[in-house]
Amino acid sequence: MNFDKGLIGGSSALLVLSLLAEKDYYGYEMIRTLEERSDETFLYNEGTLYPILHKLESRGLVVSYKEKLDNGRERKYYQITKAGLAQLEHEIEQWETFSSSVNKVILGSKIALGHV
Repeated sequence: MNFDKGLIGGSSALLVLSLLAEKDYYGYEMIRTLEERSDETFLYNEGTLYPILHKLESRGLVVSYKEKLDNGRERKYYQITKAGLAQLEHEIEQWETFSSSVNKVILGSKIALGHV
């Protein structure tokens, strides 16, 4: 199913911070994890993800660091900060309130359409 980009865009920070609360990730790993966990609903690409990460980093919610790989190349990882964890809590609270309110409204239409 194709989703309105506004719906997905509005939840991007929540999704990224949620992943980073579990562990440090590098960009491609985040893209694949979001894709897998969402049953391919969230199909980010580098051009979508990195601006989100840079915005979170500029706000002090994540930090990045480089790590050398066995082949000598470097990989950039992102790590959530204490401020990022606090923001994640706030984002989760907002999401729970928002989704609960939306569900209450659409339940009425589902009943009217005979889907309940």
